Amino acid sequence: METKKKKMKMMTLDQMKDKDIGKIGTAERDIYEFDLRMEVLGDMIKSVRKERKLTQEQLGELIGVQKSQISKLERNTKNVTIETILKVFRALKANVKFSVEINESEFKVAQ
Repeated sequence: METKKKKMKMMTLDQMKDKDIGKIGTAERDIYEFDLRMEVLGDMIKSVRKERKLTQEQLGELIGVQKSQISKLERNTKNVTIETILKVFRALKANVKFSVEINESEFKVAQ
């Protein structure tokens, strides 16, 4: 009995995202990219906080919020204001830069 070997099709990560999520510029892809950035932002806050040897409670005291809010922020940054993010990173002594693109013109804001 002869077995047929199937060739596995190779794809790049970008090709897989285009196929499974949607091409860049589609609503589905924009939502995916936004969610991913927000998750990375929460991880970044937690990582820098630990690097600075601060507890969630200590960071909360620095910016005037409860420990539970820092915990929520590290887990989910979707419902947070830019002002809060700036407060957190200032308390962590980190530089923050925002880049906004409007109709192919890019504006950079450094805080």
